Amino acid sequence: MKPPAEFVFWISILMVGYAYIGYPLILYGLSRVCKKSVRRDTGYQPHVSLIITVYNEQARIAKKIENTLALDYPADRLEIIFASDASTDKTDEIVDAYPEFRLIRAPQRRGKEFAQKCAVDQASGKILVFSDVATMLDPEGLKNIVANFADPTVGCVSSEDRFIDEKGRVSGEGAYVKYEMLLRRLESRVYSVVGLSGSFFAARRKVCAHWAVDLQSDFNTLLNSLKLGLRGVSDPDSLGYYHNISDEKKEFSRKVRTVLRGIAVLMRNRDVLNPVHYGLFSWEIFSHKLCRWLVPFFLVLALVANILLISASGFYASLLVLQIAFYLLAGVYALFQFGSPREKKQKAPLAPFINILKIPYYFIVVNAAILAAWIKFARGERAVYWEPSKR
Repeated sequence: MKPPAEFVFWISILMVGYAYIGYPLILYGLSRVCKKSVRRDTGYQPHVSLIITVYNEQARIAKKIENTLALDYPADRLEIIFASDASTDKTDEIVDAYPEFRLIRAPQRRGKEFAQKCAVDQASGKILVFSDVATMLDPEGLKNIVANFADPTVGCVSSEDRFIDEKGRVSGEGAYVKYEMLLRRLESRVYSVVGLSGSFFAARRKVCAHWAVDLQSDFNTLLNSLKLGLRGVSDPDSLGYYHNISDEKKEFSRKVRTVLRGIAVLMRNRDVLNPVHYGLFSWEIFSHKLCRWLVPFFLVLALVANILLISASGFYASLLVLQIAFYLLAGVYALFQFGSPREKKQKAPLAPFINILKIPYYFIVVNAAILAAWIKFARGERAVYWEPSKR
């Protein structure tokens, strides 16, 4: 029988590997043998309500208004609602000046989901589409995302994310975003996605009937779909363009907030982890969400167990060196990234090598954010109020 430390070490390593590598590989294999397609029809154009949530957006709302007015969808079947979370600047005044829009203002500031509920309760569309000010849509974006609802098995649809650089050009998506978008495509082929892009997603009206004002709307909408016997899919033709957050501290806080909100939704809906009732989706959400959110704990266990095993053999000593080297490489990238402009200029010749280290750095940052979110959740903290991310 293996010593407890050895057992803990290998279980932890296997779980980390499963969360990031094993699950996608199994998904890919399943998608080859049991592909579940979506019967899209771009001619399917029901009455749609586009709900755009805003809070103190006077500085950048003009661009969103211009983008929204350029959407290609029959005007007699499109209702555009700006849901204001009791904005205190001139946002509401700006929106109210456009006869094409409806302004629905929350009576008091209670968070993004409450503002969305105020709009959902008054919306007239058969399909509800949600977006935010920071996300720009293709002119065909609305048509594309709605086309998926021609399939009666689809309850909600997610867009795919694209980054825009400071000059307004579509830039590199980054390895992590590409990885997430690949997972969504595979999950759509196998059965259902387990997450929606909160910046641009759509759902049938009946899916939004019981709107929770204290839970992350995109994730909760997906779970509501599954509870109605419907599925969620990702549409690669429905794109949301947004600027990445340049301030790393704000980006870290955003990650913590996003994971904290996701944990709150899953803990409120733990029944979806029961495969007797939810079948394949239970495995998907366990693998993609819960296993991923447990990775920080497995990393800590693997490191501690490896330290306890260092005297067992040279093999475990070598593995410990590799673990420490991984964390140090992430630290090297952080030193380069957050150095002064002068220091960055001096290190410019090393930039190609340094950029490779972004992957371990990002991996550590993401898992540090997840750990911070769990700590907040354990303390009883919840992220209800919402500040738009300045990008």
